[in-house]
Amino acid sequence: MVEENVKPRETDIHSSTMQVLSILALVLKNIWTLSFLRDVLCEFLGTALFLFASLGSAVLWPQLPDRDDLSSEPDLASLSDAQPLSQCHPDPLRVALAFGASAALVSMCLAPATSGGGVHLNPAVTLALAAGLRVSPWRAVLYVGAQLLGALCACALLAGMVPDSLRGQLGLNKVALGVHPCQAFSAETAITFQLVLCVFVTSQPKSAFHLLGPTVIGLSVTLGHLVAIGYTGCGMNPARSFGPAVVTLNFHNHWVYWAGPCVGAVLAGILHDLVLQPRWGCPGDWLVEFKELLPKAPHRQPTTSEHTQG
Repeated sequence: MVEENVKPRETDIHSSTMQVLSILALVLKNIWTLSFLRDVLCEFLGTALFLFASLGSAVLWPQLPDRDDLSSEPDLASLSDAQPLSQCHPDPLRVALAFGASAALVSMCLAPATSGGGVHLNPAVTLALAAGLRVSPWRAVLYVGAQLLGALCACALLAGMVPDSLRGQLGLNKVALGVHPCQAFSAETAITFQLVLCVFVTSQPKSAFHLLGPTVIGLSVTLGHLVAIGYTGCGMNPARSFGPAVVTLNFHNHWVYWAGPCVGAVLAGILHDLVLQPRWGCPGDWLVEFKELLPKAPHRQPTTSEHTQG
């Protein structure tokens, strides 16, 4: 009896193992293409360029005292006479414009190189597109990995370029004094909601703003910063918050900058795909399509035609 029970178990284990290996083989066959590798590279380069330019605007450069001799160049020793770094604050308008312009320009430059017509630059955007079955799960995972690696490289490069006395916290996002983490979560959810909604709307070929997608999304990024920078420093992008947190080893309230954007992104996708531009009659239809796409035919996995985010 014992031997008879062991044999079916071994058969089931063997069958399950072969099924998993078969799925992995199909996934790797779908992923290991020049087009896909180029897309992942674009996510890495795009995120690195976007965050290097954007976070550079948040570096604190204290105002030096007036000098009578304008021909002399100040050196690092003169920074001791400057305004203390703790009293310096980046100009919100400058930071907002830098993030918005950077998102728009990187999107415009890298979009032609991608198979889907655009880069995401943001794990929350990738999550929303994956939830909407516009991006396959394994493609989304590798995109997010590339985005986080790009964020780390951008912050590390910026940290190496900025003098130690001026480095500050490299644009680290912090919940403002007097703002409860739940309030910060709500702010991050709201600004990411409007951003991802812009991504979904401008990605529609029939949309009046389709050709202006990078510009519209750049404006959305700028708007989000103008609204939330006083509450949370404006994350809107988990990769943007992740890079400075790792470099400075400061993860206080870091969950806000992942949970808020991800929830806002998924809610925006649900609103767009179920209400504004219905793709499914009910959640059951989504589940059926998901099951059809996931294990059976990885070559059917969609590649996104979305533009970008910042």
